[in-house]
Amino acid sequence: MKEPRIPVAQEGYPFIAFAAFATIVFGIVRYDIFAFVSLAITAFVLYFFRDPSRISSDEKDVMVSPADGKVIIIDKVFDDRFVKEHVYKVSIFMNVFNVHVNRIPFSGEVEKIHYVPGRFYSADSDRGALKNEYCAVTMKTETGHRMAVVQLAGLIARRIVCWATLGDRLQRGQRYGLIRFGSRVDLYLPLKTQLEVKVGQKVRAGQTVLGYLS
Repeated sequence: MKEPRIPVAQEGYPFIAFAAFATIVFGIVRYDIFAFVSLAITAFVLYFFRDPSRISSDEKDVMVSPADGKVIIIDKVFDDRFVKEHVYKVSIFMNVFNVHVNRIPFSGEVEKIHYVPGRFYSADSDRGALKNEYCAVTMKTETGHRMAVVQLAGLIARRIVCWATLGDRLQRGQRYGLIRFGSRVDLYLPLKTQLEVKVGQKVRAGQTVLGYLS
């Protein structure tokens, strides 16, 4: 039997505790307006760091979304940073109201983790895609295909968290990190992928099928 768990990411505990403590202090000293504002902030932070359970598809060769949000880019590009070949680039933008826990879109072994500090431009801009802080996890599937999933910081995102380590064997739908307060996740997929999503579509991490590796 699975152990029960609190559906909140542990990285959010300090923020939630601080906001809740401020609410209690303002309430004790009867600063009602400040207490109400602090309570609203506590509720928002708790909502932001929510981490609901998700069940991924068990179909063979399926790839699922790594993030909650909206698909903003689907394009054929030459990726010269991660997998070094022509790929489909799929970008998913997360606003501050989306779940921000990221999940692995495909099963495989972690070959490389590449973290690069950078700027904090809007995550849905071309400049942000090129110059923002990011953390890329490159993986090799059991069938020998290389793919990359890239966490990209945004305008107000100030911390990328990646729990994966080199050599890990990760399963599709498994939690592997999060980005604090608004951001984007890019996928670099083989051209053999049969995509099942379109630009503008809303997706859910670990559940929405992005495509199949034919």
